[in-house]
Amino acid sequence: MFRVVDRPLRLEEVVEAVSGEAYGGLVTFSGSVRNQTRGRRVLRLAYEAYPPMAEKKLAEIGAEVAGKFNGTRLAIVHRVGTLTPGELAVVIAAAAPHRKEAFLGCEHAIERLKQDVPIWKKEFFEDGEVWVGLGP
Repeated sequence: MFRVVDRPLRLEEVVEAVSGEAYGGLVTFSGSVRNQTRGRRVLRLAYEAYPPMAEKKLAEIGAEVAGKFNGTRLAIVHRVGTLTPGELAVVIAAAAPHRKEAFLGCEHAIERLKQDVPIWKKEFFEDGEVWVGLGP
């Protein structure tokens, strides 16, 4: 399961996608909107994406994780639209026969997502706004 959605996220959804009797280790990561960045109060975030390409890249990360970490199964759901502090922006679940691969797979997935997936974030503050990760 590799999706970009415009609705609230549910942890259970990604856990169910990777669970199974052969997988003794299951690790999740939930990324939520913080209420501050570098000392500035965050009012909201706006996420934009090109869903077909983003979902393709998420699936590529899933295949990479399976190859690098002993068949680890991965599910990633990322939300787009306007989110306020406390709301979930991304949920990842990694399941493997043993915990070590599940932990490593989950960590690898979030790092690759932030580098390679066409999902963009704009932060809104009381005194302005900024696209994160764009430009110098």
